[in-house]
This record gives sequence, C-alpha cells and structure tokens, in this order.
Amino acid sequence: MNGRLRLRALLTGLVLGLFLCVFTPFNNAVLGGEPLGGGHFPLAPFFILAWLFVLDAAASRLTRRPPFYSGVELLVVWLMMVLFTAIGYAGLTETFFVNITAPLRFAKDAYRWTEVLGPLLPESWFPHSPEAVSLLFQGLDGGRDMSVTQILAAIPWSVWLPPLLVWALFILGAYFVMVCLMALFGRQWVVNERVNFPLLRVPMLMGEALDQKQFGSWWSNRFLLIGLVFTGALHLLNGLHFYYPSVPELPTLVLAGSYFPKFGLFSGFYKLKLYFIPAFVGFAFLTTRQISFSMWFFHLMAGLLFGALYVMGWQLPEAALGTTLGPDLARPENAQTIGSYAVFFLFLIWLARHHLRETVTCMLRPVCGGHALRKAGFNEPPETWAPPAWPLIGLVLGMAFLMGWCRWFGLPWAGAVLLPMAFMLVVLVTSRLVCQGGLPYFTLTAAPSDGLMGLFGTGIFGSAGLAATAVMQKVLFLDVREAVAPTLFHGAKIGQATRRRNLVLLAIGLSLALAVTVAFATMLYLGHRYGLRELRLDWATQTVLANLENAQRLVDQPAGPNRWLLIYAGFGALVMFALIYCYYKLPWWPLHPLGYLAAYSAGMKILWYPFFLGWLCNHLVLHYGGTSLYNKVRYLFIGLILGDFLMGGAYAIIGLFSSQAYSVFPL
Repeated sequence: MNGRLRLRALLTGLVLGLFLCVFTPFNNAVLGGEPLGGGHFPLAPFFILAWLFVLDAAASRLTRRPPFYSGVELLVVWLMMVLFTAIGYAGLTETFFVNITAPLRFAKDAYRWTEVLGPLLPESWFPHSPEAVSLLFQGLDGGRDMSVTQILAAIPWSVWLPPLLVWALFILGAYFVMVCLMALFGRQWVVNERVNFPLLRVPMLMGEALDQKQFGSWWSNRFLLIGLVFTGALHLLNGLHFYYPSVPELPTLVLAGSYFPKFGLFSGFYKLKLYFIPAFVGFAFLTTRQISFSMWFFHLMAGLLFGALYVMGWQLPEAALGTTLGPDLARPENAQTIGSYAVFFLFLIWLARHHLRETVTCMLRPVCGGHALRKAGFNEPPETWAPPAWPLIGLVLGMAFLMGWCRWFGLPWAGAVLLPMAFMLVVLVTSRLVCQGGLPYFTLTAAPSDGLMGLFGTGIFGSAGLAATAVMQKVLFLDVREAVAPTLFHGAKIGQATRRRNLVLLAIGLSLALAVTVAFATMLYLGHRYGLRELRLDWATQTVLANLENAQRLVDQPAGPNRWLLIYAGFGALVMFALIYCYYKLPWWPLHPLGYLAAYSAGMKILWYPFFLGWLCNHLVLHYGGTSLYNKVRYLFIGLILGDFLMGGAYAIIGLFSSQAYSVFPL
C-alpha cells in the first residue's frame, strides 16, 4: 500500500470518530436500533470505511486525479472510528455511570451490600449528591423538549467532575499501559513472528486495490459478486420476514440441542446452537487452517468433557467455585482458562525474548547500534535498527501508576501489585487471541480477580480491597467484548504500512483521550435528557448489582484458596504446556493453543459453527486447488464479509426510522 499518512486522515478520523462516539450510545440506548458497535470488528466503522473506499475511488476516476485518501490513511480512519465507538458505549460507558452511582442510587432499597460496602468504598470514586444521582436517573423535567445547550447548562458539573477526573486518571493510565504493550510487542508480532491478522485482511486488500487503481476491477470480481449477492439476498429475505411475517425466511440459527440428551456423555451439547453468519465464515476462511480447526474442535471437546465428567461421577456443582466477581465463571471446569492464560502469557514472553533483550539493551545504553548490540551478545544485528526503548519505560511507569492507584484506594500491597499484573496478562493474551485467531467477538471466561482469589484467597484483597476491586474491574477489567487492546494491535499492523508511524501513535493517543471525555459528556447528557432508567441499561444494572452483592458475600464470609479452582487451573496449565510443546516442536501437529484458550468463551457458542464451515471450505480449496484456487475463491468469502456488513449498515439506517430493527449479527 501507499505509505502516505497526512493530517487530513487524522482530521477525518477525529470527525467521524466523535460522531460515532456521540451517536452510538444514542442509537443503542435510546433508539434501541441495530448495535453500531459490538465485538472487535464493529458494524458502523467498517460500513463507513467501505463507502469511503467506494467514494474515494469513484472521485479519483471521475476527476482523473490520485485518490484523496491513500489506502493506509483510510485504515487509520477506521482504526480511530473503532476506538471511539468502543469507548463511547459497550467498551466503557454502558456500565460506568450505573457502577459509580449504585451506592447512592440503591441506598434506600434494602440491599445489604449498601450497608456492608458503603463504608469501605473510597469517597472520591462516587458523586455525593443524592439529588444529582436522582436527576441523572429520572431526567430533567421537560428535558426532552430542551435544547442541547440548556441540558448541558443544567447538569450539576461540580458534582460530577471530581469523580470523573479520578476515574479518568485510572482509565487513561490503563490505556497508556495498553499502548505501551502494543508498541513493545507490535513489531515482534508483525515483523518477527509474521502473525496473521484475519480481521484486517479485507480492509487491507481494499486499500491495496485503491492504491493500485484497481478498485473497479476488485469490485467486479465474479467471486466477490457471488458472495455479495448471496448475503444480500439472504438478509433481504429475512429482513422482509422480520417486518412482514408473511414473507418466508431462511433460518440462520438451528437449535441442535434437542437432538442430544440432557444427561449422559453428550449432555454438554444439550444447549448446542448452530449459527450461520456469512461474515464470520469469511473471517474463519481467512484465518490459518490450524487455528480455525482448533477453534471449533476445542469448543466441542469442552462440551464432551462436561458429559464425560458426568458419566464418571466427577461433575461438580457450580457452588464448588464459591462466590466469584465474574459472572462468566459459571462452572469449575471453566477455570482451566486461568492456568492456560498464565502459561500462554509466558509463551508470548519467551517468543519475544530476543526482541525484549534488545529493547532492554537499547534502554540501558545511550547509543544503540549494531556495535552496542554485538557487545551485548547478539550475533550480526542490523547496523541501523534499534528497537525503541520508550515502550518498556512507559510500561514500567504505567504499571507502577496503576499499582500505586490501587494501593492508594485501599488494596493491600499484594493485591495492588497482582491485580494490575493480572490485567496486563489478560490484555496481552486476549489481544493475541483476537488478532491471530480472527475472533470478531470474544468474552472472558474468568475475570482477573476471580483467578487471584481462587489461587490466593480473598485475604489478598482484604475487605476494603474486595469492595474496591468489585468496582474497578467492572469499570475496565470485566468485559472485553469491545476491549481497546486488540484494536491497538491492529493499529500496530496498520502502522507497518506507513512511513510515519509516529502519526499513527498520535492518532491513537488523541482518540483515546477525546473518546473518554466525549463519552462521559454524552452519557451525562442522555441521562439528564431521558433519564438513565429509561435507557436500555438493564444488562448493565443487573451485572453491576450482581457484582456488588457477590463482593458483599465475600466480605461477610472471607474464603481461602479454592481447591477445585486450583485443580482445574493446574490442569489447564498442564494442557496448555503440552499444546505449546507439540505446536512448537512437531511440524505435523494439527492443534493450535489459541483454540484451547477460547474453548469456554461465551463467544464460541456463536462462532464455533462458522469457524467449522470456514475451516472446511479452506481445507477443501487448498487440498484440491492449491494456492492458485485459494487466491481466487477467497474473494467469495470477502464478498460474504462485505455483504453482511453492508446489509447490516443498511438495516441500521432503516432502524432509525422504525420502532424495530432487523439484526444481522446476533451479538
């Protein structure tokens, strides 16, 4: 691709990103339309990007001038839009204001956790005006008829700004750690390991076609058109059925659980569902076969393990886990992911050992060139290349800030150190899983605090620390449906295609800082205009209340290390170690460790069947036609991706003018 990156791209990304940051919560929470975000390849940014490519190519052809934007510039615009969309709603603010207002909002509702946790929680985290909190949930009198400036003027900013500034420091500190991780490991993944980024394949191919002035022929590819027509017809028919039930539909969901017994060896498949989502089949086809095979294989093996434990009489009740702060850690066998995450994190560090050693050398030496690296023990390093040392320094300082922040607000030293460390571990492993595995949708099986409490007991946090951790992880750690970190690593891949990588970092930094500011202001505006209780925040309210109630139980009844969690986490660590050893040492080994990491994720309940179809098609094409046929047929699956997102965007626009919206993606 053309490596140009100019100021016009940054300005366009900021304008479109700010628009999405404001409009996404309005669309999702007020209108109840098709979710514009959701997942790690959200609908609205790619829908806008696709049309930007089309308009840019059409204008270039009509005016016979070079495209106004280069391919990499449009990718940077997409990157910024994704960051704004994520932070604007599901990635932060969907639960944030419910979380920080819960102690006052529910103080009079006879919840025991308000009595137990209230004295333990830091006062600076929350607003201290019952009237202001009530106003946020009830809305202003006549607020729906007031102008934007009138509502903004009526917001009691003196009540909200102090806690928002405190939380902004924490959130931006965590984002800074993510940026440093991206800068530290991005080159290792992109250049040294040649990691495939399946979610980026379609945007990058579109950018290459634009720069090579082949965009018209790219869109006229017959395989791409077949994919577009197929998905267009599918969603046109099903959309008409949604609005006019007399029109027949083509089912995209099969409830296969009824074919399996509720008890016995196959009882783990009692709730099995088969989703057919063309875009997700396309992502799976573009993923390497070893990974796509492992994704669906390990998910089915997880269901079979459930039945096998039942048959052998080793199945444990959910109560064996005790009380946890993460709602997704539902069964003891799911705790395997805790051990597997830790071992895979060490594997990532081991893979990057040479790169990290060079970075440390360059950090300690004022002049870092080929001679300095040779003296440090490296054989024939590049003469001019030197890895930047600032990401490592920034990572150390950022982690120290998060640890100090946790310690300042009540966590014991052990918890204050281990909680940010667990956060860093989860961020890095999840980013690799999403970026290399091509997962458009992923959720954690266990929250970081669950693993720490299961391994060391609740004493590692103490009573005040448990209360604080319950609030902190709900702000940032608990839900990674739209985590920022995988998008940042996509930015590392995009940055390799431009000659001005510092501008990519500038775009990321501006996006993160502005998105947090605008997202806070937008949710305050919507709350005072409509009232938070009138918005579609039922899921956020339920999970916040469940989190705080669980924290109250742990404060009332402290627990030691959980024996069954230790057993299953240890088993998961051993399995992951064996998988990594076979993957690294045996060229013929068919399984990839990433599949085991994702086996118990709620997202795989949706993704396993599309991954099976994508793997099967990929296998058959390469087996019978080789790479030549693959290079042709891949456009069919690119058409499936484009068709799904273009139809999804079209129905999202239709949803703005109707009381109901047909959903292309079941997220």
